[in-house]
Amino acid sequence: MDNEQVGLYTLDEALESLGFGKFQAFVLAYAGLGWFAEAMEIMILSFIGQAVKSEWGLSSSQESLLSTIVFAGMVIGAYGWGTISDTYGRRTGFLTISIVTSGAGFLSTFSPNYLSLVILRGFVGFGLGGTSVFLSWFLEFVPASSRGMWMIVFSTFWTFGSIFEATLVWIVMAKLNWRWVLALSSVPSFALLFLYGVAPESPRYLCMKGRTGDALRILEKIASVNRTKLPAGVLISSRSTDKAEESTPSEDRIPLLPSLSKSSMQSKLGLSSFFMLFSSKLIKTTALLWVLLFGDSFSYYGIILLTSKLSSGESGCFPTIQSSGYLLGDSLYVNAFITSIAALLVDRVGRKQTMSIMFGLAFIFLLPLLTRQSAVLTTCLLFGARMNAMATFTVASIYAPELYPTSVRTTGAGVASAVGRIGGMVCPLVSVALVNACHQTEAIAIYLAVIVVSLVCIQLFPYDTKGRELSDTAS
Repeated sequence: MDNEQVGLYTLDEALESLGFGKFQAFVLAYAGLGWFAEAMEIMILSFIGQAVKSEWGLSSSQESLLSTIVFAGMVIGAYGWGTISDTYGRRTGFLTISIVTSGAGFLSTFSPNYLSLVILRGFVGFGLGGTSVFLSWFLEFVPASSRGMWMIVFSTFWTFGSIFEATLVWIVMAKLNWRWVLALSSVPSFALLFLYGVAPESPRYLCMKGRTGDALRILEKIASVNRTKLPAGVLISSRSTDKAEESTPSEDRIPLLPSLSKSSMQSKLGLSSFFMLFSSKLIKTTALLWVLLFGDSFSYYGIILLTSKLSSGESGCFPTIQSSGYLLGDSLYVNAFITSIAALLVDRVGRKQTMSIMFGLAFIFLLPLLTRQSAVLTTCLLFGARMNAMATFTVASIYAPELYPTSVRTTGAGVASAVGRIGGMVCPLVSVALVNACHQTEAIAIYLAVIVVSLVCIQLFPYDTKGRELSDTAS
């Protein structure tokens, strides 16, 4: 007897029936707060670095290390937190991430010297490396039909976090000092801890672990809050089975391992979730995603650095362009505009085509800069390239967790994000050096080549995830 005859339904069918309502709005707010906090903690040192440098008499390289150490911590943390949340649950990931980030962020306020500040900011970066867990968690509550649009909306929390941090610095630094900025910037991370008790576990993660009963209780709560109804019948983990999997051990459906104690098994599963990314079914996706995120991050931060260098007039080789600060007043509106376009495209033409369009436009904006242009035109072209590169990175960040099965989703998305961060770390070594040596054309040529490689990778992805149900296992 088939599944429809006996009244069985899957998690994706349940989410479609429940729709996006008040419950998902809370999940969006909580997950978004995680990204809001990340944006604040990453942006903070670009605002207060000069004050710290002046107070402690730091060199320029020492000042740069304060930001670099955060990104280095994120690279390490991305793997660790992804593994923890895939093995022990999304909520466990939230708890540990929030403890590390809020604790290290607040303690850095009392740093007695440069070395202690570097160490504590490294721990902050380590905690921030787990913010992809929030993205994956929210993803697992959203109906497939509108997932792309809501994930784009989710990404705007980063923009608001950056703007809020800039506002906070502007208000606080005028009356107090950089230590107060560090303390106040840790408040969103403490808020995540405060609200942790009401954050539900992902029903998709529970189904993947065979805990369909627990998943059903969360779905029933969603139905109650949204004032909708679940489909009639019995919840099953997937249509690939013809019976409910209430007591199915999770270890049977992820990697094949010998009989071990529970703690030993979880440790093995944590390591295995990373190596699963290189299995025959996932290695192509993993490789393409790493190249895409590395290339997007490299080109995006390269454009920012190039804009900063040319607007400062430090290169001495090219006409000084309009300061990027001139455009910051409109940045919120531009970001909203780009976000709206991306939201319209991702669930209509798909993730792959949206990324191709946006990155293609970034290429077109950069192309004229291979030759010397007027200051005004250079300013406009760099701004257009930056906005489209940002939009591409946003869609790629959404696409990444959708490509991986639930069993390795946060690990895969986290490690891919870490590779993207490496692109941002490597970029200054190329961009700043070339511009300082009066080689703007060569710098632009490198960005264009990276974009072309990324565009090829986009076309090579095995499938688009538009309207597609999330998978739970690699098979």
